[in-house]
Amino acid sequence: SDSGSDSEDSSLSDSELQEAFARGALKPGLNVVLEERPKRRNDTDGLKQCLAEFRQQLAWVERLDVTLGPVADPVSQSASTSDAVDPENDFQREMSFYRQAQAAVLEALPRLRKLQVPTRRPDDYFAEMAKSDQQMQKIRQKLKSKQEAMERSEKAKQLRAMRKYGKKVQVEILQRRQKEKKNMLNAVKKYQKGLSDKLDFLDEDQTSSQGNKKGSASQRTKKGPNAKRRYKNQKFGFGGKKKGSKWNTKESFNDVSSFQSKVAHNKGPGKGGRGGKGGKKALNKRPGKRARQKMKNRAR
Repeated sequence: SDSGSDSEDSSLSDSELQEAFARGALKPGLNVVLEERPKRRNDTDGLKQCLAEFRQQLAWVERLDVTLGPVADPVSQSASTSDAVDPENDFQREMSFYRQAQAAVLEALPRLRKLQVPTRRPDDYFAEMAKSDQQMQKIRQKLKSKQEAMERSEKAKQLRAMRKYGKKVQVEILQRRQKEKKNMLNAVKKYQKGLSDKLDFLDEDQTSSQGNKKGSASQRTKKGPNAKRRYKNQKFGFGGKKKGSKWNTKESFNDVSSFQSKVAHNKGPGKGGRGGKGGKKALNKRPGKRARQKMKNRAR
């Protein structure tokens, strides 16, 4: 079969291939036989033409050639020479190229500005970028996904740290409560066995409970009325007792500074005294209907 012949041909040794090549049995393909070496050309006219183009005395703005050494290293304040650069060291070699390009830019930019040659691309200049918008969109999405993954991992770390701290605080509180409970039980056992006649542990519990109540009461008093209550107080007053607000008290009963005898005995002007408006007419005045009814009831 064809596959068997192909496998046999591929299993030929180098000596057999050389013999087949000598007989001319190999088909043309990857092996190209060169009958003779290519002739070297000495194009003198072309070389002279190129040299004449190099020797043209054109303006620098047409040539834009700058030949300088590398810029001085800001760390060592010295220019690195070609002898100091190790060609096998990739970092040193690339850094030497970078510093040489930097020196050329520092030399060429002031000259271009002096010749009024624009060096920046205008704002309305549109050119095809090296990478398409689709590729840049993929890169942007990839960077965004990486940033989101980093933020999620950071949040997860913070949550784990908070959980560890919360568990630690909870364990400390439980341990403290267990220790207090154990101490109290030991004190109770000692008191029951007669080893101790002190009940200080009960006082500590009462003081702690009272302190908690006082703290809550102070919090309630400090809170004060809400906004709705304050508005109603401002509009309607502060409330309080209405009935019996004008009753006498012990202090008002003992206070006789505002007492006037003339007014009390109807001797003042306008109160029905002898020199007043009413006089005897006021005394002879017929009582009202309610007064007559009261007098009848009393007579019965």
